[in-house]
Amino acid sequence: MSRDSIFRAASITKPLTAALTMSLVEDGRIDLDAPVAGLLPELAEPRVLRTLGSPLDDTVACERPITARHLLTGTAGHGFCTWESAVTPLLMEQLHQAADDIHEVPAPDEWMRRLSQIPLVHQPGDGWTYNASYDVLGVLVARAAGQDLADVMAERLLEPLGMTDTGFHVPASTVDRFTTMYGADDGELVVRDEPHGVFTRPPAFASGSGGLVTTADDWLAFGRMLVAGGGSVLDEESVRLMTTDHTTPQHREMGGFFIDGQGWGFGGGVDTELIDPWNVVGRYGWVGGTGTSAYVHPDGTVAVLLTQVVLGSPGIDELLKAFWTYTRTAGDKPPASA
Repeated sequence: MSRDSIFRAASITKPLTAALTMSLVEDGRIDLDAPVAGLLPELAEPRVLRTLGSPLDDTVACERPITARHLLTGTAGHGFCTWESAVTPLLMEQLHQAADDIHEVPAPDEWMRRLSQIPLVHQPGDGWTYNASYDVLGVLVARAAGQDLADVMAERLLEPLGMTDTGFHVPASTVDRFTTMYGADDGELVVRDEPHGVFTRPPAFASGSGGLVTTADDWLAFGRMLVAGGGSVLDEESVRLMTTDHTTPQHREMGGFFIDGQGWGFGGGVDTELIDPWNVVGRYGWVGGTGTSAYVHPDGTVAVLLTQVVLGSPGIDELLKAFWTYTRTAGDKPPASA
């Protein structure tokens, strides 16, 4: 392990997808509150489960159009939920959400076609669900820009910030710095993906919810951009919207363990309560399922922890909590530290 080791970012990809979306909002290519159906016709007339626990064939019409704001805030109706839902197995089987092999996921047009056949869990704006809306955002961004997501991400965000080791696959020239991923099997750590595994070639579907690889210094550069109010890539208002809680009490109740003690901004959680030793009101960021964590604190500290041990495996949850508890007192340290 070295400072320039490359890691599977998993869900700390989401803040970057949100920032990229906001750059296109600033350019007028995406309207936060206009229906996304103009660019995503697959979502023009979605069906919605009648109740949260309804079977797949018990649906009603959508009461309002899905907007980019719904997607950014996790309130569009796509994604995982904290209650038993008939939709969850379809997300796994049809869309390959959370699949280890990124090459199982179909190309964007086919992915959107499949998504259009799956009903929304709730009416847009009325609930909160996790993950899938950020893959939808990736498709929206690509269509708005007229480029593949990987290309528009590089052009608008990664290259201006000097994030040279961040992308949706690891090229041959840097695979020697790519890490091994581990998971749990009968309480023991086992290899889940080797450096020369699935990330060595570009996927058909670049996942805006969790598809990036990155380094500590690269994500630190992104976090410092947020601390600086957007720097050269975003306006201050876009950063304010990203780092502000947009949830209602009903959203937070439905979000359950996904956002326990937090609200949700654009692309990440925003701490709203001091319910644990590590919460900091106003802290923005998120955690990745591969054992990654990246947060921007109100005092300007950027705290990044990168492992490659899948959440729930032996030791990783305790490590994350210890790191968050330590960085809760980061106000005593220089700003923008890692």
